[in-house]
Amino acid sequence: MVVFHGFDEYRPLPRPAAVAVGNFDGLHLGHRRILARLCGLARRRDLSSLVLTFDPHPERSLGKKAVRMIETPDQRLNRFRESCVDAVLVTRFSRTFSELSGSDFVERILKEKLGAREIVVGRNFRFGRNRRGNVLHLRELGRLHGLRVHVVPPAFIGGVAVSSSAIRRLLVRGRVDEAARLLGRPYEIAGEVMRGLSRGKSLDAPTANLRTENEILPDGVFITEAVWEGRVLPSVTSIGTNPTFGPNPTSVEVHILDCRVSLYGARLMVRFLRKIRPTRKFAGPPALAARIRKDLDAARAYFAGPG
Repeated sequence: MVVFHGFDEYRPLPRPAAVAVGNFDGLHLGHRRILARLCGLARRRDLSSLVLTFDPHPERSLGKKAVRMIETPDQRLNRFRESCVDAVLVTRFSRTFSELSGSDFVERILKEKLGAREIVVGRNFRFGRNRRGNVLHLRELGRLHGLRVHVVPPAFIGGVAVSSSAIRRLLVRGRVDEAARLLGRPYEIAGEVMRGLSRGKSLDAPTANLRTENEILPDGVFITEAVWEGRVLPSVTSIGTNPTFGPNPTSVEVHILDCRVSLYGARLMVRFLRKIRPTRKFAGPPALAARIRKDLDAARAYFAGPG
């Protein structure tokens, strides 16, 4: 897969393109339906499959809304690399870009710059100045400029429409197992293990303190898997302000179950499987240590499975 950062870096693909347009944050089950349609069209019509996406998120770029992203830009690109697409163009959603009319976006960007022949979008796709364009407008412009437009309906899981905003709401509330059903996989964060205050060691539960660029850090204690150098390690992860020891910045602390290994300086990825409990203030370190033992036992039972 080829990645282009910005229109200045973009180079024409070997064949005309089928182009999917969107933010694709989290690359959830709904997004995968769009990519499946994109790649199917590309194969049948001998086209290149190209994704046009944005960084930062348009709403963030325009200062209209504070959007916490499900994945970092690198994580999103890695998801695309695991998919069927031939190329991804990541462009900055600038004020100038946002001022393009819908007609200019279709003619100048999609048709002329990207060589599009087929356009694939989700049902809620909006485009053009002030987001005035919708899929009906896109179809009209497609007919005018000789482009076929394909609108992919949303995926539904348990009666819930899969969307990035729905996943963000679930993650903020710590409902990681429900978010995983919409994502099609567990929620993941990644980062470098830094030295902490060694409180976990004094509580007989040493932790790896993770410094991460991920923006959604659900508060609570979770059953997790830590992935380190290709090894998948059962773990428990606590995210919060350590209220038992007074006000502190939010930290991410990962305890590897029944395995003593030094992870300082290592790159670690953490998958969230189930929430055990919210964080709370305990009467003191002994009470906290007792609760941690229960948390670890709950995680061991989870990984042991039924029976």
